[in-house]
Amino acid sequence: MFLWLSEILRNDLSALNVFRYLTFRVPGSLVTALLITLLLYPGFIRALQGKEIGETIRTDGPESHQQKAGTPTMGGSLIVLAVTLSTLLWVDLSNVFVWLTLFVMLSYAVLGFIDDYRKFRKSSGLSGKAKLFWQFMIAGAVMGFFFFHLRPTMDIQYSLNVAIPFLRFDANFLELPEISYVALGMLVLVGTSNAVNLTDGLDGLAIGPVIIASGAFLVLCYLTNLSIGNFDVTQYLLIPNVPGAQELTILCGAIIGAGMGFLWYNTFPAQVFMGDVGSLALGGALGCLAMFSKNELLSIIIGGIFVLEAVSVITQTASFKLTGKRIFRMAPIHHHFELKGWAEPKIIVRFWIIAIMLSLIALANIKLR
Repeated sequence: MFLWLSEILRNDLSALNVFRYLTFRVPGSLVTALLITLLLYPGFIRALQGKEIGETIRTDGPESHQQKAGTPTMGGSLIVLAVTLSTLLWVDLSNVFVWLTLFVMLSYAVLGFIDDYRKFRKSSGLSGKAKLFWQFMIAGAVMGFFFFHLRPTMDIQYSLNVAIPFLRFDANFLELPEISYVALGMLVLVGTSNAVNLTDGLDGLAIGPVIIASGAFLVLCYLTNLSIGNFDVTQYLLIPNVPGAQELTILCGAIIGAGMGFLWYNTFPAQVFMGDVGSLALGGALGCLAMFSKNELLSIIIGGIFVLEAVSVITQTASFKLTGKRIFRMAPIHHHFELKGWAEPKIIVRFWIIAIMLSLIALANIKLR
């Protein structure tokens, strides 16, 4: 919105030229989302309390969690609102990558809201199969629309090559048929969304890595089509060139800002929980960032904490069904450490540290390859 207005008025007000620069608009989106969440969460939390929209705690979980029963949930809806408003204010409104990412985020937020609402009203949310069905339907619709309809009409050549981390992109990549790339995109979106959802089990545990991963994607998206004068930074660093993906840095900044504002109230002991409405939506957004910046495989490292949580659930379920034995005391794995006696803040901070290290390793990939 601001960029559009500056284009109209900049002949009269030359100072508005500053809106052309991402280095100005990214901090603007971050601060806007941060202020929205910091200012609105107190009233939002009171509203949730007034409607008695509280968290239901599993009886088979750690005993320390029982005291969290009744804590307001569905707080992620304000994160999604803040990210959407801030992005629309600061982004180039003609950018297709931003609109597709917002569509996925909002669609997954609606799905998460329905699941949370059913838990609140009927004590049971959507079935796992139902959630997966609609997640794949949304992901398939977006990926199919982009690759089969938009991509052929775009001026840019969006590559179907998949970069292998730590190897030169111009020499080492997986070249996929179009239908296979669409399938990969669906898996990345749905997998990331559910992995973030599984991680959301302790105060601040999910939103911390979401903020960190968004910071990593902000850097990667900024580099996707960067030139300094006649020097092509993207080509020098052997990064896949995706014109237009730079605008996704605005959305990354908004997620970071909204996440920080939410964390102010979600840090231990939490005053509000994210709920599926937030975790499914933010996970879907991260999946889009991975696909549209062409860091499909690198996202496994960036979101390593989410991958660890998801793998712990998959292996626990498979082991119990095949052998009748459990690998972990409880899955996802953060509950395993709780039952081993680790204090909740210790688990959270250590997982954040690991998330930071993994993002730094992923960013080191830029130069090492």
